[in-house]
Amino acid sequence: MADRVILTSADLQRALARIAHEILERNHGVDRLVLVGIRTRGVTLAKRLAAKLSELEGIRVPQGELDITLYRDDLGQRRLQPRLGPSDVPVSLSDRQVVLVDDVIFTGRTVRAALNAIMDYGRPSSIQLAVMIDRGHRELPIRPDYVGKNVPTALDEEVQVRLEETDGVDEVVIRRP
Repeated sequence: MADRVILTSADLQRALARIAHEILERNHGVDRLVLVGIRTRGVTLAKRLAAKLSELEGIRVPQGELDITLYRDDLGQRRLQPRLGPSDVPVSLSDRQVVLVDDVIFTGRTVRAALNAIMDYGRPSSIQLAVMIDRGHRELPIRPDYVGKNVPTALDEEVQVRLEETDGVDEVVIRRP
């Protein structure tokens, strides 16, 4: 497969800064805000957003991570056994403004599973969705509130968000068969 870089490290940083400012504007600050990243790369992006928001506002923003494996609707269809990871949401989400963070939105099924999982941690006053890449092809009526970049793709292409913490480099690539 050939990789085509669509976002560089600098592009990623600019997109995260823009999303952080949009979150602040929409929520009028960070007072009731909690960021929850979807494992794996959504967690890293949520940590980066929380750091950026804290830097801008001077207040620590609670940040958690969510494993949605058991909430997926395709568990029986997968050939490999699912690998469960920990969820860690350090505060009750009741009456909070939750920003769910993921790297790529595609069909919307991962986000649907995450919405179900979030309800185990309380009843938020609102749930917003931030993604680095929106590649289209939605199967469910789910739309992100904050998007780093819209990238129209073919169904057979793969979008990979690579992050320094997990992949040794910050970039977004499209892999073509």
